[in-house]
Amino acid sequence: MIGVVRTGVVFPQTEIGNDPAVIRDFAQTAEGLGYSHVLAFDHVLGAGREHRPDWRGPYDADTPFHEPLVLFGYLAGLTERVELVTGVLVLPQRQAALVAKQAAEVDVLSRGRTRLGVGVGWNDVEYDALGENFHDRGRRIEEQIQLMRALWTEQVVDFDGKWHHIPEAGINPLPVQRPIPIWLGGHADVVLRRVAAMGDGWFPQMPPGEQARAALDKIRRHAVDIGREPGEIGIEARVGVRHGEPERWPELVAAWRELGATHLAINTMGLGLTGAEHIGAITTFRDLAD
Repeated sequence: MIGVVRTGVVFPQTEIGNDPAVIRDFAQTAEGLGYSHVLAFDHVLGAGREHRPDWRGPYDADTPFHEPLVLFGYLAGLTERVELVTGVLVLPQRQAALVAKQAAEVDVLSRGRTRLGVGVGWNDVEYDALGENFHDRGRRIEEQIQLMRALWTEQVVDFDGKWHHIPEAGINPLPVQRPIPIWLGGHADVVLRRVAAMGDGWFPQMPPGEQARAALDKIRRHAVDIGREPGEIGIEARVGVRHGEPERWPELVAAWRELGATHLAINTMGLGLTGAEHIGAITTFRDLAD
């Protein structure tokens, strides 16, 4: 399937810095250039390395991350059109009802421009610090998704699950979107089945190629097996500045289009750019990829 791809930008979490004006300028420039969305990665805490000599995680205590839902509350008032996307929020290390409330608030403040990407994460240090179980996170996320969708669509929820219990209570205000779209990240077989069963979309965390094609085929087969139309499931890929020279970017965009991507996010992190340079990079990509 080849069609129109909605192209957004990855918020450069680890490199943009803490100046609210630069953060504002990045989001407003993305909107002014016609990008469809701003996507933010998520980590609550970073691990210290002093007593972890074998740490192999891509991020640590020296890596800055703005909290995505607080960030989006700020950006909701500074933008008018761009969708605000978590890609992905590590859901099982958080309380599901609180995430539902926070996401609903962002959706209200942005007038319905929220998309919640979620995943199970990889950093057990964060889970320990936040008081959640790292080892049952895959099973819990499915119940969390069910609960959040109920909270977004019903004024009063009576929910009795394995991990979550809500005795006739609800969030107020409800979001504009009922429910807010939930997309999933990850590529294990169990995640691909989860995408087919309950995801509005999937974030492939790999380059275009045979691995991506095989994963997409699995999602589509699983969807058909449960009676779901595969075309209902969105696909958001990423193209990064580290994937090659700018002249290669149109080729990568075309490859994702051929695989059926519905969305694309441009990631300018990885070269140590300043905030102003990130703005320049998304401008360059817009010129080359269209």
